[in-house]
Amino acid sequence: MDTLFFIGVMILSGFIGGKISNRFKFPAVVGYLIAGLILGPSFLNFLNLSLLNSLGIFNDIALALVAFIIGSEMRLGVLRKMGKGIITIILSESFGAFLLVFIGVYLLTHKLYVALIFGAMAPASAPAGTAVVLQEYKAKGPLTDALYAVVGLDDGLAIMIYAFAAALAKLSIMDSGDSLLHFLKGPIIEIVGAISVGTLVGILLGYTLRKLRNKKEVLSISLAGVMICTGVAKYFHFSLILANLTVGMVFANLYLFANRRSMETISFISLPIYTIFFVIAGAHLQIKLLPTMGVLGILYIICRSLGLIGGASIGATISGAAPVIRKYLGLGILSQAGVAIGLAIMATREFTFMGESGKTLALMVINTIAATTIVFEVIGPIATKFAIRKAGEIGKSKSRI
Repeated sequence: MDTLFFIGVMILSGFIGGKISNRFKFPAVVGYLIAGLILGPSFLNFLNLSLLNSLGIFNDIALALVAFIIGSEMRLGVLRKMGKGIITIILSESFGAFLLVFIGVYLLTHKLYVALIFGAMAPASAPAGTAVVLQEYKAKGPLTDALYAVVGLDDGLAIMIYAFAAALAKLSIMDSGDSLLHFLKGPIIEIVGAISVGTLVGILLGYTLRKLRNKKEVLSISLAGVMICTGVAKYFHFSLILANLTVGMVFANLYLFANRRSMETISFISLPIYTIFFVIAGAHLQIKLLPTMGVLGILYIICRSLGLIGGASIGATISGAAPVIRKYLGLGILSQAGVAIGLAIMATREFTFMGESGKTLALMVINTIAATTIVFEVIGPIATKFAIRKAGEIGKSKSRI
């Protein structure tokens, strides 16, 4: 059957799964993942591994759009109002999650490369999961402002952490005579290159769109900019996520009104792309491996949660943030989805061909992160609602864009 047939089935099954998930008060993304799980090799094998590998372009497009949208929320004016303290909080919660997961996984597996990769997965959050709850309950206040900033910026930091952790993991697996500096050159070039490409595309995109008003034209040029950035980043082996994150941030800060028009048009076509992305991610989950991943998955959930909550509290205390931020910020950033799955898929691609150790690591990462994502996407929104309710910020705003 033609690939387009499978794509159509994925969109339809994901849509149905999302609706069923919403009926049970769960986020739609849970339904997308479960739909993929059922269609994948673990059950029906309708989406076999060969087909999944051929659909990698949808992962790239979805990750590019997610990164672009996140970057578009990072306006410097809002960040300045929050002060330098927000940077302290982001660093503290991100590295807190990384360190606790790294230590926990290393004590369990006694393998440095496994601990590094799982630690690098921990800081990534799901901005959409948090933002939807804040908008649904019309939240407003210091905690809400902090949540919007943190869930946007910590994904950019997570990408950087992963780049360096992956380099160290490769050094550990290969056990070659090359120096650490040799392996770190790659991440440094990747980060600088991605930011440079994203900055250039962001400036050009904003300059082109600033006089356009027709929504169809705005959508066409916006997608062209994102895809060109993605293509250039992949050609030079830069991070497509960091590159498009930079595009969105530069675009939003230099051409605010054009950026808003772009976001409005992209929202019309993003749902089917995200649906395919999460269905593919769910299909990668292999149930037969979960019994051996059980302890690792539980450990990851516990260590990541404690790292984020504890790290956010420590960072807020050091920076002198408001009491509600110290107490409840960590609870509002537990959701984990798109970026984490994207990094897991990236790790699968990078490590599968690095011998038996690399292949085992790839399977561990994709299965554990796909499984724990379902848990975090369920408890994350619930924890966010609890946090803003305890902070007394529910119903304080008429609307939030």
